Amino acid sequence: QVQVVESGGGLVQAGGSLRLSCAASGSIFRFNAWYRQAPGKQRELVATITSLGSTNYADSVKGRFTISRDNAKNTVDLQMNSLKPEDTAVYICNARISAWDTGYWGQGTQVTVSS
Repeated sequence: QVQVVESGGGLVQAGGSLRLSCAASGSIFRFNAWYRQAPGKQRELVATITSLGSTNYADSVKGRFTISRDNAKNTVDLQMNSLKPEDTAVYICNARISAWDTGYWGQGTQVTVSS
């Protein structure tokens, strides 16, 4: 049974840092991503990482966020620095077995950045 569980959200002041973690179990996931969804807005892609370590970032987080993975533990982390109030959202982890499937979603973890 596949499970995707996020942790690490919380409340932080602008300029602060948070580290999110996504634990995916039940299969081997070659493609992982973090998305976020703010109230009243569409879900947006934040960062992606492959099993080989290739990464991509949304322009809005480049230079501030870093995605990483531990293949042995099947975990994917998102280090978020220099947080801004506009980063406030529910952050959701997606884990895909192949490049062509829609993947499995976690429940999300709330990140709130106060000004």
